[in-house]
Amino acid sequence: MHYEGMIIRPPSEANSILLQVTVGCSHNKCTFCGTYKGERFKIKPDETIMEDIDFAAKYCRNQNRVFICDGDALIVPRKRLVKYLEEIEKRLPWVERVGLYANTKGIGMKSAEELEELRNHGVGIVYMGVESGDDEILKAVNKGATSEKIIKMGRKVKDAGIKLSVTVLLGLAGRKRSGIHAEKTGRVLSEMDPDYVGALSLMLIPGTPLYEDYEAGRFPLLNANEMLEELRTMLANTNLSDGLFHANHASNYLPIRAKLPEDKGKTLALIDDALAGRVALRPEFLRAL
Repeated sequence: MHYEGMIIRPPSEANSILLQVTVGCSHNKCTFCGTYKGERFKIKPDETIMEDIDFAAKYCRNQNRVFICDGDALIVPRKRLVKYLEEIEKRLPWVERVGLYANTKGIGMKSAEELEELRNHGVGIVYMGVESGDDEILKAVNKGATSEKIIKMGRKVKDAGIKLSVTVLLGLAGRKRSGIHAEKTGRVLSEMDPDYVGALSLMLIPGTPLYEDYEAGRFPLLNANEMLEELRTMLANTNLSDGLFHANHASNYLPIRAKLPEDKGKTLALIDDALAGRVALRPEFLRAL
């Protein structure tokens, strides 16, 4: 396989065939993210992508999912993306699902009919970074989207019959707007009604603008209990019709996995027990990105 730069994928795609169609992220301006710094976004040549699909046809016959990398593969023009999906269907007939990252710009560039076409060619899940439902925080971190646009684009994916998995960032608002960030993010999640929510805890990356703000004393990093308080408020304000709310990423202090709405009460009680010191938290040295 022809890989360039840093390859990232969701934890749930750990056993998937990783097909790199784009390099980097077309936005690449979020102040907390250092993944693609210094890397120019591009779509890889068709011949390289087809060679990688051919490689997968020969050597990846035990993997039944494909994840299309990198940061926002949905921004690839429809005709090219459909061509890759058709080749996957043809050469990898055992593949049951194709997943990819998307941002609001990429989703907005596809019509409802085009998203349905992608679904019909195997796209079964879209991963989207929400980060926050607070417009002030979204602007501060240069997310490039408002909360209303995030909701609209998330619903657009769902309406096309594609599963939606979103991530949010605990601690992104610092201390002053922590409660507002948590409440408003819960509202956005409720309105989007995604199939999966992954709550990650902010870990600062050297070289990013947010890290520089932290070093200069302009941004406070929340401690473990403050992160838990924010998680509790966010979950309390999140109402999903039938979804999973996870906070079991390696960055989190308290791993949780809640099926909503039925597990909401007992999960809030678990967080309360942790805040009261009755449940042990993950030690700092075991946390990771």
